[in-house]
Amino acid sequence: MRVLLTGGYGCIGSWIIRNLLQAHDAVWVYDLREDVHRLRLILDDKLLRAIHFIAGDVTDVTALRQALDNHRITHVIHLAGLQVPVCKADPLLGAKVNVLGTLAVFEAVRQAAGTIERLVYASSGAVFGPPAHYPPGPLSDDVPLLPSTHYGVFKCCNEGNAWVYFQDQGLSSIGLRPWTVYGVGRDFGMTSEPTKAIKSLALGLPYHITYGGLQDLQYVDDVAKTFIRCLQGPYKGAKSYNLRGEVVELAAFHRALCSVDPAAADLITFGDRQIAIAYDLDDSAFQRDLGPIPRTSLSDGIRQTWTLFRRLHEEGRLDTADLVK
Repeated sequence: MRVLLTGGYGCIGSWIIRNLLQAHDAVWVYDLREDVHRLRLILDDKLLRAIHFIAGDVTDVTALRQALDNHRITHVIHLAGLQVPVCKADPLLGAKVNVLGTLAVFEAVRQAAGTIERLVYASSGAVFGPPAHYPPGPLSDDVPLLPSTHYGVFKCCNEGNAWVYFQDQGLSSIGLRPWTVYGVGRDFGMTSEPTKAIKSLALGLPYHITYGGLQDLQYVDDVAKTFIRCLQGPYKGAKSYNLRGEVVELAAFHRALCSVDPAAADLITFGDRQIAIAYDLDDSAFQRDLGPIPRTSLSDGIRQTWTLFRRLHEEGRLDTADLVK
């Protein structure tokens, strides 16, 4: 495959690139500027040199189309977007990047006239409203979307536009809805705090997770592999799919931390505020259409993340700027 990623320098994008390069696929990253600091955490210099960078604005349809044509791209993963805090602080900028940027990607792929075999994009669990707005039990992909943030509203808009492109133009796409993604490289966003807790623990530092309650924890390498699975195999339509990892109380996450490093009992604390996004999501539609979803157990995912953070720290390569509150 010849894969172009927007937003490829983020956490999920970095792990997708890692998996693609290990499978000997060709990778191009389309972004405003080159920034490989997350990639350096998980790739050696040889693999880093294999990544091709294209400078461009995700809202620029002409530049996107040229990138697709010039590099004979066959598959597109669209991850570029601004997170919840930025969208809250500047809704106009959030809409420009998250909505107009997504429309530009779809339009560029449409103009490529059949040369792109698959388009996969990141939606989010933030399309759902608070748990109290839904009946008990796992929620299907198709329950009402009741987002409580600008970010979630923008993601709903993208899912709707994806359907219209399929309805009007026959352009197939797959949207994926991650929830709390954790792992090395997750250093920003509302649900980055569990990863910051693991990093702090690896450094022997205290950390307080500001919320509590239930959430769906998804190991970043599993999410990356799921995106790549969506590039492969037959598909026709424009569905958005729930992803599911391990749905647990923050207390269970804390216990898993303590099993990896007993110092967590004293160093890591958490609050009691439930994040206002439904967490019990049914992923059976994805399993039926595209699965299976890889699932690393919570304890194994935490251990792998802690171990890599420890190694990076010992090598003097671990940035701690994200731990400053």
